[in-house]
Amino acid sequence: MTLVTEGLEEDKGLFLIDLQITGGNNIKVIIDGDRDLSISDCVNISRAIEHNLDREIEDFALEVASCGATEPLTYPRQYQKNVGRKLAVVTKEEKIEADLVGVENGKIHLKWTAKEPKPVGKGKHKVQKEKKIAFEDIEKAQVIINFNK
Repeated sequence: MTLVTEGLEEDKGLFLIDLQITGGNNIKVIIDGDRDLSISDCVNISRAIEHNLDREIEDFALEVASCGATEPLTYPRQYQKNVGRKLAVVTKEEKIEADLVGVENGKIHLKWTAKEPKPVGKGKHKVQKEKKIAFEDIEKAQVIINFNK
């Protein structure tokens, strides 16, 4: 863990999502950033870790990867990076697909359009909705990838 932390200190825009060390000294490091990651970001972290390990003493396999686009958001920094994108957010009470318009004071701010029954007459009309949800109330949140744009 110390080697990963030292590697991440070189670029304060990067942060650790997951670290797994399994049998046979297989090391898997998943990182994300406040900006989009490049292959060179993963290479730099890999080199920072590998430079401090000695294969002569103990062999290991090292994999450093960026957090996948389909992975759930787990840290507040990830939400900030995704402002302006559409999210699928699950809480205990509901599931919302909405645009993430802001992150502040431990909450995310969502906006979306919903179809609701008209107050008078038959049929439905579109209504603009918005909601702020505290991080601790979010059970799962994922970016919705739209290939139609």
